[in-house]
Amino acid sequence: MTVGFATGSRSERGRLNFLRQTVLGWWKLGSGSGIEETPLTSLNAQQTGSPVVLVVDDDPDILEALSEILEAEGFEIRRARNGKEALERLEPDPPQLILLDLMMPVMDGWEFAQRMRQKPSVASIPLIVLSADRNVGSKAKDIGAVGHLAKPFELNDLLAMVRHSLNPVVETTRI
Repeated sequence: MTVGFATGSRSERGRLNFLRQTVLGWWKLGSGSGIEETPLTSLNAQQTGSPVVLVVDDDPDILEALSEILEAEGFEIRRARNGKEALERLEPDPPQLILLDLMMPVMDGWEFAQRMRQKPSVASIPLIVLSADRNVGSKAKDIGAVGHLAKPFELNDLLAMVRHSLNPVVETTRI
């Protein structure tokens, strides 16, 4: 799968290259990942009605990298550095999906999920857990997540899980 990065000024390209080399290198991007720099069609998420994804992670590099990647793929992104900030970003216009780290200061992912599930207006938003915790699968199941990935993870796996979580009907009709 090719991930397109918007290209613009030289400094913007330099920043994206820096992200790739430092942050994206953190993921296991094998030779089959197919990442290459290609111009991205100009997408304005608010004009196109793109799905809104809330990315919650206390590591600023991971938060920025995930946001850049998902924006390049056409998603509208909201960011939060902990569960408390994430709760504040749920309303009045809820996201369609939440990517959630479990281990964070202020309010961890577990507490965030419990509080979110107590709010009827946002309780059904699907969660994908991203964590370095060895028991990520069981913890994700405990909080009712639709999916989970252990850090480090394959970029293609993340994108497939995001797309499937946002539109499971399309995925099942391809079979």
